[in-house]
Amino acid sequence: MSFRSATAVDYVEDVSPGSGALPPRAWYPASDAASLSLNGSWRFRLSPTADAEDDSFAAPGYDADGWAEVSVPGHWVLQGHGAPVYTNHLYPFPVDPPRVPTENPTGDHLRFFDLPEGWDPADGGTVLRFDGVESCARVWLNGTEVGEFKGSRLPHEFAVGHLLKPAGNVLAVRVHQWSAGSYLEDQDQWWLPGIFRDVTLLHRPAGSVLDFFVHASYDHVTGAGTLRVDSDVDGRVTVPELDIDIATGEPATVPVQAWTAETPRLYDGVLATEGERVPLRIGFRTVEAADGLIKVNGKAVLFKGVNRHEWHHERGRALDLETMRADVLLMKRHNINAVRTSHYPPHPAFLDLCDEYGLWVIDECDLETHGFTEQAWRDNPVDDDRWTPALLDRAARMVERDKNHPSVVIWSLGNEAGTGRGLTAMAEWIHGRDASRLVHYEGDVDCRDADVYSRMYADHAEVERIGRGLDGGTHKRRALPFILCEYGHAMGNGPGGLADYQRIFESYGRLQGGFIWEWIDHGIKDDRYGYAYGGDFGEELHDGNFVCDGLVFPDRRPSPGLVEYKKVIEPVRIEGDGATVRVTNRQDFADLAALDFEWSYQVGGETVESGRLAVPALAAGESADVKLPEPPVAAGSGETQWTVRALLAADTAWAPGGHVVAWGQFPVSGRQVPAFAAAAGPVVSGDGVITLGPAVFDARGGALRGIGSVPVTGLRLDVWRATTDNDDGAAWQSDIRYGALWRKFGLHRMRHRLDAVEPAADALTVRTRVAPAAWEFGLVTVYRWTTDGDRLRLTVSVTPDGDWTVPLPRLGVRFGLPAADRVRWFGGGPGEAYPDTKTASMVGRWQSTVDDLQTPYVRPQENGARADVRWAEIGGLRIEGDPEFWFTARRWTTEQLDAATHRSDLTPGTASDSGSAAGVWVNLDHGQHGIGSQSCGPGVLPQYQLHARPAEFSFVFSDIG
Repeated sequence: MSFRSATAVDYVEDVSPGSGALPPRAWYPASDAASLSLNGSWRFRLSPTADAEDDSFAAPGYDADGWAEVSVPGHWVLQGHGAPVYTNHLYPFPVDPPRVPTENPTGDHLRFFDLPEGWDPADGGTVLRFDGVESCARVWLNGTEVGEFKGSRLPHEFAVGHLLKPAGNVLAVRVHQWSAGSYLEDQDQWWLPGIFRDVTLLHRPAGSVLDFFVHASYDHVTGAGTLRVDSDVDGRVTVPELDIDIATGEPATVPVQAWTAETPRLYDGVLATEGERVPLRIGFRTVEAADGLIKVNGKAVLFKGVNRHEWHHERGRALDLETMRADVLLMKRHNINAVRTSHYPPHPAFLDLCDEYGLWVIDECDLETHGFTEQAWRDNPVDDDRWTPALLDRAARMVERDKNHPSVVIWSLGNEAGTGRGLTAMAEWIHGRDASRLVHYEGDVDCRDADVYSRMYADHAEVERIGRGLDGGTHKRRALPFILCEYGHAMGNGPGGLADYQRIFESYGRLQGGFIWEWIDHGIKDDRYGYAYGGDFGEELHDGNFVCDGLVFPDRRPSPGLVEYKKVIEPVRIEGDGATVRVTNRQDFADLAALDFEWSYQVGGETVESGRLAVPALAAGESADVKLPEPPVAAGSGETQWTVRALLAADTAWAPGGHVVAWGQFPVSGRQVPAFAAAAGPVVSGDGVITLGPAVFDARGGALRGIGSVPVTGLRLDVWRATTDNDDGAAWQSDIRYGALWRKFGLHRMRHRLDAVEPAADALTVRTRVAPAAWEFGLVTVYRWTTDGDRLRLTVSVTPDGDWTVPLPRLGVRFGLPAADRVRWFGGGPGEAYPDTKTASMVGRWQSTVDDLQTPYVRPQENGARADVRWAEIGGLRIEGDPEFWFTARRWTTEQLDAATHRSDLTPGTASDSGSAAGVWVNLDHGQHGIGSQSCGPGVLPQYQLHARPAEFSFVFSDIG
């Protein structure tokens, strides 16, 4: 004998997409038909299993006074009910499709509402629309079940007019965290159940619009656009600006300005049927694969893109319009021109913004089955015919919803779902429904179904081979354009090597750019940690801070990675030789008429004169050589350089006039190394002290105690840095991961053996050997101290000893100061930079506080270095370098930074080796190892690796306190 629950829950594990929903159709934000938002406060009850409660809560009159309340849109786990779960690709439940665990958190939601005055339920019909529910929902209205559905990031509509009454309506929604649909939604993100997008009631008067398809093509030869609007309900289409007034289904061809991401020209129109008027925003453009290239309006495009998950640090994937707008404005202001909606269709309003402001979009279906890779893709739903209806439903709901957006140029079948018959069926359906766009799927390595060859995280050398056509593959694939749908993994400090990728993209026509992974860190605001990541909520399985891999921090502050990317992909290239500037328009469509150019002349890092630079309005792809003015007369002595900037000439929709779009710097006269002549030797006193000019040393160990009035502690060679996510790499990678090797070889615990303290007539020399326990290799290090009477010079000579098989994390000296706040320097800035991330480092004079020098990565790690520093002033000291150096200052030791797992772990440290207090630790580095993107990509390129080689570098210290 067997028993079943009294509550029917078979639909939860049914592979079908659901029942009761209307066919998918085009989304539009508003019309003259009435609508009622049901967003707001809903009554809520959480149950531990799908069948813990019966359906009685859906009945009118049910007493829910004792229930909690949650905000819709929202996720209940971010509102105090349960906890979020993060996995990259592992399913957080046993893999047994389509079965899900008995432990299945289930949220019952109730919304009570009255119809607005004048809304007559008997006049026409009414549609109830859900824009996003994770992962499975069952719906009742006034006690009558209307349907159930899966497809979390997709819209579902239900006809409910016959169930409505003027007042006292009760909408009941039961949401299950796990369902058969969860197997299709294994994206790299938090698992967050709930009604997280809008819920809306739409009045559908008799003769109102059902579905419609705006076809707006552009002929780049004639400059004409052809408009045809196909509609399920007959009506008329008017575009007053173009004098268009046509019936639905009828074409009209007129001269137009084309829509592109650079020139997002939209025409306002109206689709009018007997019962409704729908505003249209029409962009004319044509997308095709021709001559082996992705072309829009007859021209090949270069994607300078980013992958965008939807995220808010407090609300999860429940985004409001202003948050979406903030994303688009940030992207435009940082020269990004394309978005891949990883890995699901975004809130539809986001695409409206892409249309308005101008972004190319790869619209990706809500599909990923990555967890099946753990069983060699066995039982993968995309290769199981039982699941094909669900796959086709997801494809249709994406395409039908978003088909009228000119910004959408490519449909993507999904992400990391293996291969199979279901994907082929999706591609065939999309090609048949919409021949005006291309189809993408990275997992289709032979491009059987796809129109674009796509890869993720291919290294520089492989991308170049692809560009040269030396990658092999099927005949079809070799004739297709190539994009990197994911590259430059922006986890923690990084990504490095972006400029090198961009040079390759721009060298080969077949390479049409890529999309950085990814836009935003998915940190959750948390009182314990600042921002929480995987594992911070007690998850059984999790992937740690792999969810924090964005170009912006969780609160949308730009990271150094975004600033670097902006510079790498700037649409104007500015190069110079000191007398002439070559300006190149790197855009695909727009000329430079919207930009002003200005020059400035710096002496010693300070601007002494500036002015306008006349640059012609170059067409896309054109270059011009522009003569600079004569350098200012009697501008002073010192290092000199030109800086040329391209700025918006006037306010635009996305940035104010004066916004810097691109810049270039080029030297006129080089730096003069500070003169220094040793004038006195060390004096050894009987109290165990050696004095040398302004400096005091310990006579026994040769340790520096102070310079003038400034105490100094713990100055010695330093080769360690708190490993970055990219240093540590990903566990699944077969490439060398230097972070792990550095720890294996003990570079984080170097011992400093004193070999000699040698006072001489003109110098104090301290000889040491720096090496890790358990290994024979080391660094023979000599510190040579001299003085000119007022200043102190340190010359460090380093000679590798033994067989060094790994590069160094850094090479320089570090020391502690008792206190410091303000910092001034002449060198690269204003933000951090490393050997392969310093394209955006502008040479000048900068100032900051010690606290503001830090980059607040969600997981603490090496950060904050300023590159190419000539001199720096901190804590009463002025430090001049020969050659230029990397400068870092922080209120904790590298060891503390290395041990921290969250921002809240960082507290001011002490100089443990001397026992005296140190408020700030300073690193002066001769070299830094590059960053790379090995957290999920290639490591540091050879030219940016810091190998152990003989080195000599000097610093001159002055007391300015």
